[in-house]
Amino acid sequence: MNIYADNAATTKTSRTVIDAMLPYFDKFYANPSSLHTPGQEAMEALTRAREAVAKCIGAKPNEIIFTSGGSEADNQAIVSAAMIGKSKGKMHIISTAFEHHAVLHTLDKLEKEGFKITLLDVHENGMVSAEQVREAICDDTCLVTIMYANNEIGSIQPIKEIGAVCKEKNVLFHTDAVQAVGHVHIDVKDENIDMLSMSAHKFHGPKGVGVLYARTGIRLTNIIEGGAQEKGKRAGTHNMPAIAGMAVAIKEACDAIDTHTPKIVKMRDKLIEGLLQIPHTVLNGDRYSRLPGNVNVCFEGIEGESLLLMLDMDGIYASSGSACTSGSLDPSHVLLAIGRPHEIAHGSLRLSIDYDNTDEEMDYIIEKTKKVVEYLRNMSPVWSDLKKGKREYVIQ
Repeated sequence: MNIYADNAATTKTSRTVIDAMLPYFDKFYANPSSLHTPGQEAMEALTRAREAVAKCIGAKPNEIIFTSGGSEADNQAIVSAAMIGKSKGKMHIISTAFEHHAVLHTLDKLEKEGFKITLLDVHENGMVSAEQVREAICDDTCLVTIMYANNEIGSIQPIKEIGAVCKEKNVLFHTDAVQAVGHVHIDVKDENIDMLSMSAHKFHGPKGVGVLYARTGIRLTNIIEGGAQEKGKRAGTHNMPAIAGMAVAIKEACDAIDTHTPKIVKMRDKLIEGLLQIPHTVLNGDRYSRLPGNVNVCFEGIEGESLLLMLDMDGIYASSGSACTSGSLDPSHVLLAIGRPHEIAHGSLRLSIDYDNTDEEMDYIIEKTKKVVEYLRNMSPVWSDLKKGKREYVIQ
């Protein structure tokens, strides 16, 4: 049995999306910036795609900027807000310690340029509160950027409440919603979101295309200079096959949320309950306020890399955290942020499932994971010391 359980890293491009993309390679292949008839046909498709994306998040079409993905959208949103703040003498930015590195590294860069960065502590359940944001905002605050749902542990933040605080305090609010769009209902107006980032390949669209939503009136700073595409705020010839695919993917995903979510949540909860039967195992992230398909656990006494390799041999394809840091030997900054010790953070497993997984696959994952964990623990001198009482268990 082969089971793909790494949908947080990327999803399979749907057949419908692929079919929608194909005409833009050989039939409607013209540049949408061209004035001739084929170019204007491509422009019409671009306009339809913008409308489709906007509708799914409650935005206006002219508030949608197509990018190469979530990382670019994060960069542009944060830099833009920083430059707006700097022009007003406000150079304080609030975020959290467990953001995606597209956010954290951008903040590091701004800090070197003189901005003051406050990273809010994350509670053990992987949550931050609107009250924390309220207490951190000061007269110099120009931006709050907090992810909608964490890419590793799946915890969904109280975005509407945080957005309300930012609106009350007249501070721009950006959310990295790369993991959330297409999986939970989002309304940028109702949730007081000023800027939002998304990426198509997280909801069965193609890789290499994303969107920055920026509320009307926000003055964006260019990250890529060149032509006048995207209202002059994002240069580069439009990737029409990918944009057309993204439009279909986001509509499919948003239309199916209420249908797919109950099934996915049922499988997720089955996984959680089964894996927590393994002694000295802990769930990472909030038990209930989490993405439908996310399961993240730590097993004491093992190394996550060995676990992944052995599960792979059993046909289970998972991860230990973000695919963007898979080459790093350091423990997950997300798990450290919620208080997991280094030795525990190294023994993590992230399973991210989707609607095409099955109950039978969940049973198989639980069965094989139990056997692999037991095997690895029996080989571990650390586990031997724990069993002999030479060390104290961290996970009870």
